[in-house]
Amino acid sequence: MLVLLPPSEGKTVPTQGPPLDLAALSLPALNPARRKALSSLVGLCRSDPAHARAVLGLSVGQATEVQRNRAIRKAPTAPAWQVYTGVLFTAVDMGAAAPATRALLTDWVLVWSGLWGAVRLTDPIPAYRLSGGVTLPGPGRLAAFWREPLRRALAQPARDGLIVDLRSATYAASWTGPPERTAVVRVIHAQGHRRTVASHFNKATKGRLLRELAESGADPQTVDELVDAIRVVGYRVEPIIESGSGTLKPRTLDVVVEAL
Repeated sequence: MLVLLPPSEGKTVPTQGPPLDLAALSLPALNPARRKALSSLVGLCRSDPAHARAVLGLSVGQATEVQRNRAIRKAPTAPAWQVYTGVLFTAVDMGAAAPATRALLTDWVLVWSGLWGAVRLTDPIPAYRLSGGVTLPGPGRLAAFWREPLRRALAQPARDGLIVDLRSATYAASWTGPPERTAVVRVIHAQGHRRTVASHFNKATKGRLLRELAESGADPQTVDELVDAIRVVGYRVEPIIESGSGTLKPRTLDVVVEAL
């Protein structure tokens, strides 16, 4: 099973650790594109910090993020699961996971990134600021920039098995798994007869679900087996049946929660 996660905007800044080494990252076929994105980001932040803030969507009060990007090549690194500290990653709580659970998470998960393309949870990365929705000088719109490198790099890892997509739309635009083997998971908040797509708590629910699937030792090979595995760990899940267009699409699974 391959589980696709979005990154978090919030990151813990490593205070010690080796400097960035692209050769230490998973999916080495992405390294030429990583070098190009990295060079563009560092160059932008060094040459024109004010313009860099605008391109990156940062406020004046976030100027330290631009400074951090300028020094990214020599900054200390830590495993990605320690650097990404948003709601989803807090809910997964990799640091407190039992060895067997951590091993499954390490094997399953790829984290999407505007700077790295995709990384494993154990890959050593520095803190950085670059949303997947940014348009960088040179690479251009990042979703389009990463599309072909990711297609090539994931040809082997995604060749067989189930793909579980927990990403936001920003990151999903750069690569989609084979539709017959891909499940897109949404979190739906049910309040009586009213249903809404959860926002902030969407990430927390996805993180808890992923953690509980790993703790259960689940090994689903198909979307239907994934539905069963989600129900076994106590979630209400409703597969959505697509009709119409005739184009094969990934299956959508709605995880319905009442308490967020």
